[in-house]
Amino acid sequence: MADFHQGGILPTFHRLGQSSPDKIEEELTWYSQERPIALVLPSLYSELKGQALKIIINELKNVTYLKEVIVTLGPCTKKEFSHARKFFSVLPQTTMLIWNNGRRVSEVYKTIRSAGLQLGDAGKGQSAWMSYGYIIAQKNISVIALHDCDILSYDRQMLARLCYPVTNPNLDYEFCKGFYSRVTDRMHGRVTRLLVTPLLRSLKKIHGPVPLLEFLDSFRYPLAGEFSMDVDLARVNKIPGDWGLEVGVLAEVYRNCAVRRVCQIDIADNYEHKHQALSPDDASKGLLKMCIDISKSIFRTLASEGLVFSDGLFKTLIATYVRTAQDMVKRYEDDAAVNGLFFDRHQESLAVETFTEGIRLASETIMKDPLGVPLISSWDRVTSALPKILDMVKFAVEEDNK
Repeated sequence: MADFHQGGILPTFHRLGQSSPDKIEEELTWYSQERPIALVLPSLYSELKGQALKIIINELKNVTYLKEVIVTLGPCTKKEFSHARKFFSVLPQTTMLIWNNGRRVSEVYKTIRSAGLQLGDAGKGQSAWMSYGYIIAQKNISVIALHDCDILSYDRQMLARLCYPVTNPNLDYEFCKGFYSRVTDRMHGRVTRLLVTPLLRSLKKIHGPVPLLEFLDSFRYPLAGEFSMDVDLARVNKIPGDWGLEVGVLAEVYRNCAVRRVCQIDIADNYEHKHQALSPDDASKGLLKMCIDISKSIFRTLASEGLVFSDGLFKTLIATYVRTAQDMVKRYEDDAAVNGLFFDRHQESLAVETFTEGIRLASETIMKDPLGVPLISSWDRVTSALPKILDMVKFAVEEDNK
């Protein structure tokens, strides 16, 4: 997005002109001597067979400023873990794999649960959280960057731009969120366009200028999985274990970090990855499941800030959301027409109807259980209860990688 508009309350860094990765990578190589960087790659074993991860590996081969790459794997067998180690061994950086369902790491999880601490369900949030624990245990990393492993349009400049605001000490940021355009012959990013943005703005219409709502609505792509952060945030942030992960992380950043030390950066001209099915008739999967989890995360976060939710308020919210989302559909349709893009009005409207049902189901859950499933405990809480746990994490990961 080649513009320089600063909207919302967050500093926004754009892609201005034709930039080369060489200069920013040269600076990162210099700054990373004092502020070492670790890249976390949450990966399913199935992604090793896809084209995206091969592209990512080839690009990372040319990155010189990373101290370490941490691949945190979803459920896999011993044979699959061995294959994954071989797959990632081509990287020139120090590369460690976390076998989350392996015997040693499973024992770590068991020890933490036995202390009465929350770990949530297995998934991306939990595996990313375990990678933070391993990084903290090493005591030699200052910056953590994370991105997904299904990015078909990946190039190394994406990572450099993501790392730069937190690594450069002159900029003084603790958290940086990536954003990007998601357009092919049509607009993608339905959950952001048709759920999160109209839902946040509907809440603002009802509740007025709530600081947390202003913060969340300032992100251009709040559901982006790409970010960098100071390692100290990884110590204190709690993490959701469901599809509310990205929104929950932003809420924790708001809670634990000064807003002036949070920024967002345009990391790609376009971004292409796998697309989820809408699944309008099944609340256990697809975008409907994602909508429910995200909505619950938003409602619970706002409740923790003192906002009061009631049955009447939720009914008003749903009506307001429907009108706001329908207005947004008209804007997107006109934007698509101006740019000669394909636009399926029926599918867009079906998405709004599906998300409306998701918001309704989420509101019913909130009314029955305002607290819900607790967030994964922060690492400072875990180490307070179990002072030796980081040594146990480090031993488990390093033994698995021998």
